[in-house]
Amino acid sequence: MSPATRDARHMARAIKLAARALYTTDPNPRVGCVIAAGDEVVGEGYHQRAGGPHAEVLALAAAGGLARGATAYVTLEPCSHHGRTPPCVDALVAAGIARVVYAVGDPNPRVNGGGVARLREAGIDVSGGVLAASARALNPGFLSRMERGRPWVRVKLASSLDGRTALAGGESRWITGDAARADVQKLRARASALMTGVGTVLQDDPRLNVRLPGATRQPLRVVLDAGLEISPEARILAPPGEALVMTASTDAVRAGRLAAAGARVETIDRGEGGLDLQAVMARLAELEVNELHVESGATLAGALLQQGLVDEIVVYMAPTLLGDGARPLVGLGPLSSMEDRPRLELISVRRVGGDLRLLLRPATAGRG
Repeated sequence: MSPATRDARHMARAIKLAARALYTTDPNPRVGCVIAAGDEVVGEGYHQRAGGPHAEVLALAAAGGLARGATAYVTLEPCSHHGRTPPCVDALVAAGIARVVYAVGDPNPRVNGGGVARLREAGIDVSGGVLAASARALNPGFLSRMERGRPWVRVKLASSLDGRTALAGGESRWITGDAARADVQKLRARASALMTGVGTVLQDDPRLNVRLPGATRQPLRVVLDAGLEISPEARILAPPGEALVMTASTDAVRAGRLAAAGARVETIDRGEGGLDLQAVMARLAELEVNELHVESGATLAGALLQQGLVDEIVVYMAPTLLGDGARPLVGLGPLSSMEDRPRLELISVRRVGGDLRLLLRPATAGRG
């Protein structure tokens, strides 16, 4: 086996390990580690939850004395700072690791090359960039938050074959089938926060929570409500999990009622047609939101898209028709020319039960 093939093989295993914690590490990144002596794996581990041991520490513990002189394959540059746990570079040096191969540099300002520098100072050979694209795909939200100062935004939509989301009166249950709705639960479970607009809350009164069997974490639920119209009895505010209402209103009485119901209320500047969405994203990044999952009506979905704040769109399309009077998929308003139309890149199409699942990305969107 060539050295390059060996590195790719062990890194692929580390990435597979990291993916086991897809739903649990938030707000930390998903990281896997393999300790290998040549072709032989002598230890492996993955970061399971924030505050718990990092992947490198678990892999070194599994390897024991066999780690001395071995190579560590890590999906993200090892940390070099004291956080909730000690620096992983110290553990790697103390264990006698001879070489470290990482997939992606850590853009966290507290690391950002510092881990590599510390390892090299200790005489450890370091290589980077192995299977970088696959490793980045594990952590689009964490990387987006560190590199762009905002979450990775995923918009989920459900539509009929003619691109409609609800009847004119708002009735939409259910356009898609059980399998599609179960698939959505996986998207919710991996997110840091779930966001919707007050219009959806007033119309549908959703819980917008994770109902995936075995789920141990409820993402933050965020409601954009410029005028503070939401009722304290809204189901989205109920536990378990936290709810955040973002508003431009200064009505202290209404805010107090929501706080008494258990919600957190924060004031955000107004923007065109509602809240300043750029400010919303910046605040969510401050709250360590990595992946933001949006389930909303056409107005919010359209505003996010037009402002370049959508990184990924997941459309569940049902083989049914709702007719001309039904509500549209995304509210963009009239376009003056074909040049103004948003360009989307079709990433994948697959069948989910009786429906189709389309994964799309704006052609000009940044990659997390």
